[in-house]
Amino acid sequence: MKVRIFDTTLRDGEQTPGVSLTPNEKLEIALKLDELGVDVIEAGSAITSKGEREGIKLITRENLNAEICSFVRALPIDIDAALECDVDSVHLVIPTSDIHMKYKLKKTPQETLECAANAVEYAKDHGLIVELSAEDATRSDVNFLIELFNKGIELGADRVCVCDTVGVLTPEKSIELFKTLKEHIKVPISVHCHNDFGMATANTVCAIRGGAVQCHVTVNGVGERAGNASLEEVVMALQVLYGYETNIKTEKLYETSRVVSRLMKLPVPPNKAIVGDNAFAHEAGIHVDGLIKNTQTYEPIQPELVGNRRRIILGKHSGRAALKYKLNLMGIEVSEEQLNEIYEKVKHFGDLGKYISDIDLKAIVNEVTGKHAEEKIKLDELTVVSGNKITPIASVKLHFAGEDKHLIETSYGVGPVDAAINAVKKAISGVADIRLEEYRVEAMSGGTDALIEVVVKLRRGSEVVEVRKSHGDIIMASVMAVMEGINMLL
Repeated sequence: MKVRIFDTTLRDGEQTPGVSLTPNEKLEIALKLDELGVDVIEAGSAITSKGEREGIKLITRENLNAEICSFVRALPIDIDAALECDVDSVHLVIPTSDIHMKYKLKKTPQETLECAANAVEYAKDHGLIVELSAEDATRSDVNFLIELFNKGIELGADRVCVCDTVGVLTPEKSIELFKTLKEHIKVPISVHCHNDFGMATANTVCAIRGGAVQCHVTVNGVGERAGNASLEEVVMALQVLYGYETNIKTEKLYETSRVVSRLMKLPVPPNKAIVGDNAFAHEAGIHVDGLIKNTQTYEPIQPELVGNRRRIILGKHSGRAALKYKLNLMGIEVSEEQLNEIYEKVKHFGDLGKYISDIDLKAIVNEVTGKHAEEKIKLDELTVVSGNKITPIASVKLHFAGEDKHLIETSYGVGPVDAAINAVKKAISGVADIRLEEYRVEAMSGGTDALIEVVVKLRRGSEVVEVRKSHGDIIMASVMAVMEGINMLL
């Protein structure tokens, strides 16, 4: 059986507190979702704003393979807004629990039925695919759910959806509920789970086992409160553990995860299943020893299957064999004596509670072997203009070591430091995707000639480096720290 994937990253996912996407950012994510192979993209809620409609229109104009959907309430004005955006379908949502009907809608069950029926009929009359969705369905009377769904189906609803709006479903109840619904409903049934109790993935998978054929998910499990069912977790659990098929190109999961993370400015937790940086990371000596012999000893799937990669982490739990294996993977050759010295330094840093990144390991190796990493990019010039009623602006001139190649860029900022760092980032944007994850001023000495210490944390892919630099000028301290971090990552 093939399960359809209905992605609501751009609607329910964007409802994550603090997240607001521009129309172009919505389009970028939609293009990645289509490339990933999702069947339906819920591009937003057209009634929300002019900008939201602009974003949905950008997506519908692309003629993607995925069905493009807009969330709508059971109101003609919402459906008209969706029609304006030229979507293929509407996710028509109506509250069905007693608490929602009484306090939110202020309608009786009969009035709710009539409202849903009128909206379905209106949407179908205007040529839309309709997915009739029951909000708070898992706290609703099941007989009322069946009545409402069948009324919608009589008027042309193409699919129905059960929403576990506050995440109170359990796996056992999920199987039972969807089995019951399948007996009485003759159109495809969808499931939409929230993660309030951390069971959204389990409940979604169990809904499929019970009879649902489509699941609503978000990339990285983003969404309001504790989030939604995670696309990558649901897809891989269905395929690997239960043998269901989907249209998802799983090797693109990690890449899609990082695009959503970057645009929504929501970091992916390192221990996030499937797409977290630690999902295939190993430190303990006994684990690495097993991996060297056979990767299946401590990995349920190959990381390449989801576009992730195996990481050997060095720390106080690592053994000498793990270090040697790691150095071999990095193409670094050292003598036995040097290996022992590197191993002792790794253990020392591990005992101090430090995580030894690949960048750190290279620095340790260079120290032990007496080699020094060459600066790939050097700062030639830095000019910053700032003052009262002047928007801070900075220009930088960088050049590649040993090459007659220069990078010159200018950028604005909220202050002179921000402008300078923005100019550097802009200059190297065509060379490498390096992001500033953290910036802080950690220590200052007294007096007008105070020595300032700046700490920056930079990321390139899965590699993170932290650099400290001291200088009498905060702008120079900041730029020097950023430049050193860039060179370490390159």
